[in-house]
Amino acid sequence: MEDARAVLTKWIEAFASRDSDRVASLYRVDAVNWQVANDPSTGQEAIRDGFAQFFASFPDSYTQVVNIVSEGDWAAWEWIGGGTFLGDLGSIKATGKPYEIRGCGFFRVVDGKITVQRGYWDKASWYAQIGIPQEVGNKDAV
Repeated sequence: MEDARAVLTKWIEAFASRDSDRVASLYRVDAVNWQVANDPSTGQEAIRDGFAQFFASFPDSYTQVVNIVSEGDWAAWEWIGGGTFLGDLGSIKATGKPYEIRGCGFFRVVDGKITVQRGYWDKASWYAQIGIPQEVGNKDAV
């Protein structure tokens, strides 16, 4: 069975390739993905749909690994990421504006599958860079 660090490394590779099906395959069916200031995505299908929407909205998205650490069931990474807001994000219209932010993510892995993901990043800076007014962002959480 793969350890938490190996699963996170596979997740980073799948995310970098913008393959929502491959990303989702790394989660348990009942996994939960918590992203800062958002309601959690619960279940593999909801998680896949969220990544598919993100990849469609930011088709040139990229991430750079700054650091990876792991201990026991948990692995974490620090990252720098960016892209251009080229496709609508739910009800929010694309602005064509680029962004670059920093963040970190924590993953609990049990029996080779992600059970919990928690992501922390500066949503206010992201919205400002891609041209989403804060009041819209608060109404239409991404």
